[in-house]
Amino acid sequence: MQSAVILIDVEKGQINAVAQRLAELEGISEVFSTCGRYDLVAIARTRDFESLAQLVTERLMQVKGIRETETLNAMQVHSRHDLETMFSLGW
Repeated sequence: MQSAVILIDVEKGQINAVAQRLAELEGISEVFSTCGRYDLVAIARTRDFESLAQLVTERLMQVKGIRETETLNAMQVHSRHDLETMFSLGW
């Protein structure tokens, strides 16, 4: 499984609309609205790096209202939770 944190800057007045569209995308498990430098933070969980690359470079860029993104690829998970089981995609 490939995980990433995607930091998102959106156009003025579009936070809720963009968050809803992002939450509907396959591979996005959560979307948080935030205060600070970025408007939204999306958590991506895909089966492999190629799927993550397609999500970030193709499908995310089709969401109207996104101005800028920064993707942080997870290298190692540090958690008490079995994330592999919790977010199993069944592949």
